Amino acid sequence: MTIRMMLISSAAALAAVSGAQAADAIVAAEPEAVEYVRVCDAYGTGYFYIPGTETCLKVGGYLRFEVYGGPNQKGTSDWNARTRAQVQFTAKSDTEYGPLTGVIVLRNNGDNSSTTTTLDSAYIDIAGLRAGLFYGWWDDGLSGETDDIGSSVTLRNSIRYQYETSDFYAGIAIDELEDGYYKPGETANNFGVAAAIGGKAGAFTYQITGGYDTDNEEGAVRAMGTVAIGPGTLGLAGVYSSGPNSYYNKSEWAVAVEYAIKATDKLKITPAFQYYGNYGIVAGDFNKNNDAWKAGLTVDYQIVDNLYAKATVDYTDADNADSVTKGFFRLQRAF
Repeated sequence: MTIRMMLISSAAALAAVSGAQAADAIVAAEPEAVEYVRVCDAYGTGYFYIPGTETCLKVGGYLRFEVYGGPNQKGTSDWNARTRAQVQFTAKSDTEYGPLTGVIVLRNNGDNSSTTTTLDSAYIDIAGLRAGLFYGWWDDGLSGETDDIGSSVTLRNSIRYQYETSDFYAGIAIDELEDGYYKPGETANNFGVAAAIGGKAGAFTYQITGGYDTDNEEGAVRAMGTVAIGPGTLGLAGVYSSGPNSYYNKSEWAVAVEYAIKATDKLKITPAFQYYGNYGIVAGDFNKNNDAWKAGLTVDYQIVDNLYAKATVDYTDADNADSVTKGFFRLQRAF
C-alpha cells in the first residue's frame, strides 16, 4: 500500500470515529446556583433567612445542671441532681399587620437515665394577639429565687391580646386552668380571665396583675414594682387572694421585698424577705390565724460570656409547721 493510500484510509477512519463520538456525546447539566444562608438583621441579632423564603429564624436555648438540697427532694433523700436541655425556635416574617411570630420551645429534663421531653411553649403572635401554650403574667416575679407571689402552674393554653409601647403595656387573657387548683371532690378543667398593666418610668418599673378563676369563683390581684437605688435595685410586691384559686393559693395575702445588689459587673447578691397571712389551705379555704415568713439569699455570678452560676438558700417558718431550709446550686450555659 502506498503512503498516499495509507493517509487517505487513516483520514477516513478518523472521520468515522469523530462522527460516532459526535452522535453519542453527553452534555453535562449546568450546576444549580447554591443559595447561601443570609443574615436577617430586621429583628435583632441571631436571625437568618430560611433559604428560599423571606422568613427569619433564630435558634437559641440553654444547658443547665442543678443540685437541690432540702427535705424530701427525691423521695426521702435530702438532695437531688438534675440536668436540663432547652432549645427555642423563633420564626418571624413581615405582614401587613406587622411581624408574624411563631415560637416553639422544647425542654428535656434528665433527673436520671430516663429523660423526659416536654413542649415547654408553642404559640403564634401577631398584632398583639397571642394564642397557644405559653407562660402568663402570673409567672412573673421579683428577680431573686426566694419570692413566692405567683401561680404554682403558669404554663397554660391561652389566648390573649396585649397592647404595648416601649414604656407601657396592657392586656387581657383567657386561660385554660386544667392544671390549676381545685377544691376537694372536683376536677380542674375550667377557665380563668387574667389582665395586666405594666411599664417603666426612668428607674422605676411596675406591674399590676389580676386573675379570676371561674370554677372556684375566686380571684387574686398582685402589684409589683422595682426602683434603682444606690448600688442595686429595690423590689416590692404584694398579693391578695379572695380564696384559693388557680392564680394564687399559697395564702390569703403576702408581701415580699428584696434588694438586688450589683456588687461587680459579674456578681449580683439578692437578699429577700416575704411574709404570708393565713398561710396554707384547710378544707378548701385559707388556714386562718396561721402566718408564715421566709428569708432567703440568692447569688448570681457570670463566669464567662454565656456561662452563669447561681446559688440560693431560703428558710421558711410557719406558725403550725416545722421550719424548712432548702436551696440549690446551678450552672447554665446559654446560646
